[in-house]
Parts: sequence; structure tokens; C-alpha cells
Amino acid sequence: MEKLFNNYKKNLFETLGKLEVEKVKELCQLILSTWKTDNTIYLCGNGGSAANAIHVANDMTYGAGKKNGKGISIEALTSNSAVLTCLANDLSYEDIFSEQIRAKGKSKDLLIVFSGSGNSKNVIKAIKIAKNKKMKTFAIVGFDGGKCKKIADNSIHVNINDMQVAEDFQLIVSHMCMQWLSKQKIN
Repeated sequence: MEKLFNNYKKNLFETLGKLEVEKVKELCQLILSTWKTDNTIYLCGNGGSAANAIHVANDMTYGAGKKNGKGISIEALTSNSAVLTCLANDLSYEDIFSEQIRAKGKSKDLLIVFSGSGNSKNVIKAIKIAKNKKMKTFAIVGFDGGKCKKIADNSIHVNINDMQVAEDFQLIVSHMCMQWLSKQKIN
């Protein structure tokens, strides 16, 4: 047990040491510019990444905007189980995010995708639809980055072959952004 825990810590710390801070700064600036122009940020992912999308939407809605008096328009596409199950049943699981983007997304909105592998078909399709709508796209991915890393406008890639550590980094990066955003003047 101790060996497993120490290995996890080692992977987490080594990966944290390789995190490209410039990429995190780019994501922060992208979120800030989307916020300032009253555009919407959409988040999506599967499994633990889906839960992270909901967590981050909560952090950004309350944590980043509470001192500014101007909240961030942000939505986790994973949060409405009725919409998700309707789209999965009536269309396909591959369409659960892209159809929401097709219905709601506007030019200059931002789509942030969380994916351990970067190869989830529903996340890839969401990026493609967002790009067709002239939205900005950003991926936070692990493993080799997969297709998301290649097709998103920008990405933060943590090269780790461990799903839990990859998902940890989705929150670490998002928490870094949220703390920085909470100190920015919007009005």
C-alpha cells in the first residue's frame, strides 16, 4: 500500500514539475477575455472529467466572480442528466456535447474539454462543432494528448499514463486559473 501511495505522489510531483506555466497563463487570459466580452465558457468531459467540469463551473461561477460583481457565464455540458440521456438515447453518446454546442454555442464563446486520453469521440466531436461555429477551443489532456491535442486551438498536455493523475491536473490547472481570475478587475 505504501509503495502505491509513494508512487502516486512521485507521479503527481514529477508531472507538476513539468507543467508548462505559460500554457496555464494562456488559458487564464483566454478565460478572462471571454469573461470580459460576456461570452460563454462551456466545459465537458467523461467520467471523472465530467465531474471535474461541474466542479470547475462551480468554482468559476462563484469563486472567480464574487469580488467583481460580474459573474462568469460558464456551463458544464455534463450537468443536465435529462439533456445527456435524451441526446444519448435519441442520437448517440457521441453527440451528447456537440449537440449542446450546436444549439447554444456562439462565435467567440470558449469550449474547454477535459480528457484523460484525448481520444473520446464525444469530446472530439464537440471540438469540431465548436470550431465550425468559430468558438475558441482549449483541451486539458493526459497520456499522449490524443486527437484533442491535435485539433483544439490550444492545449495543456500533461504527459502521464495515469488517468487519476491526468484528472488531478484538470483541477490543478483550473484552480490556478480560478485563483488568478478572482484577483482581476472586470468592471
